[in-house]
Amino acid sequence: MRDGSKSSLKAGMTEIGRIPVLDVEPRPSGGRWPAKAVPGETFQVSATVFREGHEMLGAAVVLRDPDGEVGPPVRMTEIVPGMDRLAADVTPTATGRWHFRVEAWGDPIAHWRHDAEIKIPRGQDVELMLAEGSLLFARAAEGLPAHDRPAYTRLAKLMADRTVPAAKRLAAASTPDIRAFEERYPLRDLLTVTDWYPLTVERERALYGSWYEFFPRSEGASVDPMGRRGPMSGTFRTAMKRLPAVADMGFDVVYLPPIHPIGRTFRKGPNNTLEAGPYDPGSPWAIGSPDGGHDAVHPDLGTIEDFDAFVAYAGDHGLEVALDLALQCSPDHPWVAAHPEWFTTRADGTIAYAENPPKKYQDIYPLNFDNDPEGIYQEVLRVVRHWMDHGVRIFRVDNPHTKPVAFWERLLGEIARTDPDVLFLAEAFTRPAMMHTLAKIGFHQSYTYFTWKNSRADLEEYFTELSGPAAAYMRPNAFVNTPDILNEYLVHGGRPAFEIRAVLAALLSPSWGVYSGYELIENTPVRPGSEEYRDSEKYQYRPRDWEAAEREGRSIAPLITRLNGLRRAHPALQRLRDLHFHHADQDEIVCFSKRVLDDVVLAVVTLNPHQAREATVHLDLPALGLAPDAEFAVTDELSGEEYTWRQANYVRLDPHVQPAHIFTLRRNPS
Repeated sequence: MRDGSKSSLKAGMTEIGRIPVLDVEPRPSGGRWPAKAVPGETFQVSATVFREGHEMLGAAVVLRDPDGEVGPPVRMTEIVPGMDRLAADVTPTATGRWHFRVEAWGDPIAHWRHDAEIKIPRGQDVELMLAEGSLLFARAAEGLPAHDRPAYTRLAKLMADRTVPAAKRLAAASTPDIRAFEERYPLRDLLTVTDWYPLTVERERALYGSWYEFFPRSEGASVDPMGRRGPMSGTFRTAMKRLPAVADMGFDVVYLPPIHPIGRTFRKGPNNTLEAGPYDPGSPWAIGSPDGGHDAVHPDLGTIEDFDAFVAYAGDHGLEVALDLALQCSPDHPWVAAHPEWFTTRADGTIAYAENPPKKYQDIYPLNFDNDPEGIYQEVLRVVRHWMDHGVRIFRVDNPHTKPVAFWERLLGEIARTDPDVLFLAEAFTRPAMMHTLAKIGFHQSYTYFTWKNSRADLEEYFTELSGPAAAYMRPNAFVNTPDILNEYLVHGGRPAFEIRAVLAALLSPSWGVYSGYELIENTPVRPGSEEYRDSEKYQYRPRDWEAAEREGRSIAPLITRLNGLRRAHPALQRLRDLHFHHADQDEIVCFSKRVLDDVVLAVVTLNPHQAREATVHLDLPALGLAPDAEFAVTDELSGEEYTWRQANYVRLDPHVQPAHIFTLRRNPS
């Protein structure tokens, strides 16, 4: 292959390339931050590419790996007819800092063929056209490896051989073998290349995983129903007994709310009351007491050695431990006395507690990052590294949107520089600009608005956004509930609602999460219209009889186990960008598919937890990798039943029997 003259189109330069290459994507915020992927994740690079006149052109995407090795060009094809928008799918293979660029060139052979196929059959400039073709193939041969050169050399000689009929010579230049050869070794004139754009490739768990949240203090806690003695906290050792069951349900990550000492001052009582009794444990998010702060464990839970044993035991069961990173303090935190400048002092000399009017959180002081930003940064970095040293490689960050974005960019960048396997999940239920920016500057995953998306229109619109351009930098983690969020859909929908939401979260998003008690259909709010649980585990111990619930059929753990098993078995469910919605003629039924190569999962889910719904589902068969008129076999992975499906299919879903079909496909039904 021989490239002609070459021009470069550098980022930030105002001049345009010889062959314009514009609007390259993905480049979050114009390339200020890197795009994201995980090993084996295919993503699309697109650009607008054109040139003057009617000359033909070609374009390709090139990946450069962390070692600086440049891969072969991947040819781009038109994706928006008539708009000069080209794209190609590329796949990084390992973690690290990658780069990609777009290359564009004039394609003289394609242009010659276009003109020759018009002129020669009409007898126009026949020998001249063939002579020009001969020169082009001879020039192309000069740049080829020696073992591949003869193919073009023979073709160049044939083009010039007037003893061979012109039609035969033209046909020889258009055989499938020659066209494949041109794809492999294009003759590239006026080669124009963009700058290298960054791509961060992180470990698989950054994109895919099933999370289970539980409070260690509730597992093994004892509560005297007669009130003759105070309740006793569970410990890391008693909480370890819950881990095999969590692993058996197919979860990958066990997430712990804060495990640190809890303050006494303004401690909250049951159901967030202002008066706590002598045995009330308080909120774990009111961090800090004379027993220590963010680098300590609550004495009731055990010792740091007990925590290490918990992490090791989780690892033995295939579970990673995610720890809450909540940058706030109780009034009793050691930082309050040692660093009063880290907090906001009000006009009356008191330290400002956390507020979200009309809500007040008197048991929590927020940090002020403006008085001593360097001091706070160094201390938080120390705390994070402390827990990293104790086996924590995932942090769920509480309310990151209430801290400066620049702080997070620096902190996460420093951790990534030394420990790129450490992941951070942003718990930021806030405005889109902040959520998207946190993702761009380094957070590996983000909580989402999923819990409030319950209609088909909302689900389709939101997940189309998440799986579209935003997927280049923002990875969703679809928690079905949290200790703070009990959506009214769950309150009023009973068991079917819990099953429906689990199916949607587990299949729509490569990462999803469950707060313990979900599998037991816990759905009683503290008051009508509230999203807070009655007898919230945030303020009291909540021991549960898991075995009795399973025995009595009050648990949906078997469904959760099946969902996680399907996620592990199907690569399509481990990806985000492969989501496609199909049409159903009933608004309370949603249909979607995920596909990676030949692995296809097709789901049809009712959104009505009360009544049966019927619909005709109209499939986009090419999106499933099928011909428009194909018939194919599907197996329902929940019921085991098999059907023959086609483009239009009748379904009936009763939420009290089975709220969803989860189909896998066989292409040739018997």
